Amino acid sequence: MERFALAPASARPLAALRIGLASVLLVQAALIAPIAPELYSRSGIVQGQLLDGSGAVGFPRIGHLVDAFSRFGVGESSVIAGVGVLYALSLAGLLLGWRTRLSAACAWLVHFTLMMTAERTNYGADQFAHIFLFYLMFMPSGAALSLDRVFGRAPPEPSATARLALRVVQLHLCLVYLSSGVEKALGSAWWDGDAMWRSLMLPEYRRFDFSWLAHHAWIAAAGGWMVLLVEIGYPFFIWPRRTRRLWVAATVGLHVGIAVFMRLDIFGAIMSVFTVAAFGVKADPRQARAPSAALHRRPGSAHDAVGSG
Repeated sequence: MERFALAPASARPLAALRIGLASVLLVQAALIAPIAPELYSRSGIVQGQLLDGSGAVGFPRIGHLVDAFSRFGVGESSVIAGVGVLYALSLAGLLLGWRTRLSAACAWLVHFTLMMTAERTNYGADQFAHIFLFYLMFMPSGAALSLDRVFGRAPPEPSATARLALRVVQLHLCLVYLSSGVEKALGSAWWDGDAMWRSLMLPEYRRFDFSWLAHHAWIAAAGGWMVLLVEIGYPFFIWPRRTRRLWVAATVGLHVGIAVFMRLDIFGAIMSVFTVAAFGVKADPRQARAPSAALHRRPGSAHDAVGSG
């Protein structure tokens, strides 16, 4: 258990998580920017007190900032624009690894504020981004592939903290996929193809015409079985080296399918980033050693037993 949780590991998987998540959220921010006033303004789709009163009470909202800055003659549109710029800058700092934990904390707080302001627009991508931005506030993701590393603000050596942080991410993903798969398996919709049909044909998801599936129901049923296999099998086949690459590829394929066929591009990209970073990037500290050190490494060491995951 000590080797599993605390054996020194490279921070590269955490850096991949940081870079991937920040990149996807920057793309999402660029897509939302043109309609930001409609989502976050009191004169937008949800207006006035309805916007201020929706969702949970006591959490930060853009409306609070608007009220505070109105005393200084700053208008609502300027506040929304300022929040958007701050969000983009914090994500850029996270992407580049500049003051990594501070950037993560700022990105998390602004992201949380945006979520609470337009609470009705939140879905899985926002919730997972919120969780993993919180993780990045405490993880040493700036110890690799970052400006903090270039400027000497982050130690380059493999660390037990990096290993523990990686295990938290890995176990969280295993729990997410297992619980999602088991919940799906308890009903009949994923066994008989009904869930696949609805996912592909409901107007809010439909991107292509799959009406032909009505004449080939077995294909929809087989697709549902594959989803159950990938999700329920995730915690069992993602750990062994022999099946790890296969399951990483299958999971990414699942989310690419979700992005392509259900128009959930950001969700598919975020979930793909999580699995690739957690299980597809080497954490073995030997990768950070000089070649001469690797040549003199004694075989059968403890790190061989731990593996790269």
